[in-house]
Amino acid sequence: MQWDHIIKNGNIVLNNTIEQGNIYIKNGLIEAISKNELQGDAKQVTDASGKYVLPGLIDTHIHSRDGGATYKEDFSYSTTAAAIGGITTVFEMPNTNPSVNTRDNFIKQKNNLESKANIDFGLWGISLGDLNKANLQELHDSGVIGIKYFWGYAVNKEDFQLVYNYDPSLKNVMPPCDDGEVYEIFKSVAKTGNVLAIHAENSDLMHRLAENIEDTKGDDYDVFLSSRPQLAEILTVQTAIEFTRDLGTRLHILHVTTKRSVELIRQAQKEGLPVTAETCPHYLFLTNESYKEIGPVMKVFPLVKEKEDQDEIWNGIADGTISSVCSDHAPHTEEEKSGDLWTMPAGMCGVETIVPLLLNAVNEGRLSLLKFSELLSSNPAKNFGIFPKKGSLAIGTDADITILDMDKKWTIKREDLHSKSKITAYDGFEITGKPVQTIVRGETIMKDNEIKTTGIGQLVKRNESIL
Repeated sequence: MQWDHIIKNGNIVLNNTIEQGNIYIKNGLIEAISKNELQGDAKQVTDASGKYVLPGLIDTHIHSRDGGATYKEDFSYSTTAAAIGGITTVFEMPNTNPSVNTRDNFIKQKNNLESKANIDFGLWGISLGDLNKANLQELHDSGVIGIKYFWGYAVNKEDFQLVYNYDPSLKNVMPPCDDGEVYEIFKSVAKTGNVLAIHAENSDLMHRLAENIEDTKGDDYDVFLSSRPQLAEILTVQTAIEFTRDLGTRLHILHVTTKRSVELIRQAQKEGLPVTAETCPHYLFLTNESYKEIGPVMKVFPLVKEKEDQDEIWNGIADGTISSVCSDHAPHTEEEKSGDLWTMPAGMCGVETIVPLLLNAVNEGRLSLLKFSELLSSNPAKNFGIFPKKGSLAIGTDADITILDMDKKWTIKREDLHSKSKITAYDGFEITGKPVQTIVRGETIMKDNEIKTTGIGQLVKRNESIL
């Protein structure tokens, strides 16, 4: 037998066990897994002795700014950073320019991203309320990985771009949807059978709270947090769960930040409602107290909250309430992130650091390697309908594989990041554990922190038949 790639002597992370063995790859697929060596030569052999071999890792939530603000980032840079960070598949968010709000724009964006993709990718579609309610079915049929709704944001009627700070005096701007319009979004997405993912913040509450503290704005993070508090997320999560109860919409709650949200989601899941949730490293490793040391670069939306919120998010990971962790990679320039806390944009780089941060947590005993693999591989693949093609080490599936050195000690340095932007809250974090090889459909994209292959990324669609 002539194999394309053999990964030998690795500690293979399977569904519920870790077993030493070899993986045999041919034509981009896993052909065999064996404890014993099989006969045949290979074009490429990887000796994974002492390393851990996982199903390819997935980041379901990134903003590569492509098209649109490519001076901050583009898909070539973001997928390079992802590969360096051990990620084999990313899901690109739809609030680009043009936004992914119609079938035609989906096709344009697919072609744009495929021309630059260094790893595989899924593509989100966007809901803009009544402006594109009629397009949600065609977006689903085109192959979007899910539909995202930015709850509480206004929309420019001319170019369909989100307006983050709505003012009624703005012209040609559709105000944030009322609950009746949001209900219709849930109803329309439910008919498609796809997932509706929500950015959960109540804009009416936040707008009023910000007005009330107008005279006390400054560089005090806790004052800023009082304008976008836990309640802003909780109210939206409550409403979304009740809409799902009524309509059966498959609901995914993005970047969960609060204790009460975790409790509400847990209860909804116990009741059998189709609700899943994710969180991000900044909510796991930072709190409001971190601002004293890190400063404004840690500004993200929704805001990082308090220690009790962080503790319950970890509890939610432990009991399965939160089934995945993603980066919410959202780069900005140095100039943009060096301004006033209240007016600077929210977001930072994350696709390259998510895996190391969580591996360090594994080494600290905060979660097991099996749980890590669930959070970043099998669970996201299952949640978004691409399992077992992605997120598994099953015979006949894509040979997407991440190899880890769990003993590697190193330090995150912003200047070493591979995104255009170097903005990170984790500069100087000491880490134990590192991805050392990223393999996509049998091709080594990254090895020992160097890119080996580029430009092979392909679109992944929901529910593609593979076997």
